[in-house]
Amino acid sequence: MRAMRAERFSGYKDLKLVDLPKPAVSDGKVLLRMTAAGVTPLDHTILSGQFPLSKAPLVLGNEGAGIVEEGGGTDFPAGSRVMFTGPYGVFEDGAYSEWLAVRKEHLCLIPEAVDDVSAAGIPIAYLTAQIALTLAGFQAGKTVLAPAIGGSVGNATTQLARALGAKHAISSTTNHAKAEQAKALGFTEVIDTSFEKLGDGVRRITGGYGADIVIDGIGGEVLSEALGALALNGSLTTLGYSASRKATIDVTNLIWQQASIKSFVLFVQPQAAWDNAWEVIVRLLQSGEIQPIVAKTVPLDEAAGALRYLVEGRPFGRVVVTI
Repeated sequence: MRAMRAERFSGYKDLKLVDLPKPAVSDGKVLLRMTAAGVTPLDHTILSGQFPLSKAPLVLGNEGAGIVEEGGGTDFPAGSRVMFTGPYGVFEDGAYSEWLAVRKEHLCLIPEAVDDVSAAGIPIAYLTAQIALTLAGFQAGKTVLAPAIGGSVGNATTQLARALGAKHAISSTTNHAKAEQAKALGFTEVIDTSFEKLGDGVRRITGGYGADIVIDGIGGEVLSEALGALALNGSLTTLGYSASRKATIDVTNLIWQQASIKSFVLFVQPQAAWDNAWEVIVRLLQSGEIQPIVAKTVPLDEAAGALRYLVEGRPFGRVVVTI
């Protein structure tokens, strides 16, 4: 089978198209004929040598969609369309390949209304968003801020919060063109930080109240600004660092607002949390209340270019490799 494998971890040039043996199905794994793979910032972190737990050579791709070939039993019969994420592309070969053996507990059936390309970019962003919202105590009527409307987690969190009855589902962008694009797509509570500070925008939208819940996948000084946008007794969950790994925090924002800040890692969450999140996500996908946004698709042999486009082009929506 064909696969895009990182021979080393020193940059885009290390991602090569190779021929590898088709994986064998073992106990607990389901053989998939891959149709699409999501391109994620984690792929770039690994390829650039910033994730020391991964070992080269490694086929990248942490999430994707495919068709069950064998091993799925009655839950995932042959021919079923499924989406998944897990340790693939991190600790074992991943989704940038024509075939992949995936553990059954990592699979979810793709709703009929969702195509494989869209499905490939759903798992990480929407599972992260839904579980993080749940852990933060989200309920209908709460105000949620998820910076970066064009990014995967920011967009997924905003969509889920809105669909689940948030009083305000707020996001942001540093790019005026993205702000206009967001408005055209129906996101009416997006702060354009090229014109307005994040905290000022949140207080304008909420009438001075602030955000009950912040889900921040950007890191850096955005985290500091988001912390200042919290309401009394609000909570901030930090789960990414695409902008930067360092931030300067004014502890006054924590003390006087009686706020809390915590971290989140998707892959340490219990299986029950994943199952509950998938139930919500699938229901909202079926109803059309959430709709994944795909910015660009590229063929398998152009995966390096797709990753460069994601990191350097900063598109509005997901980048997906088609297989």
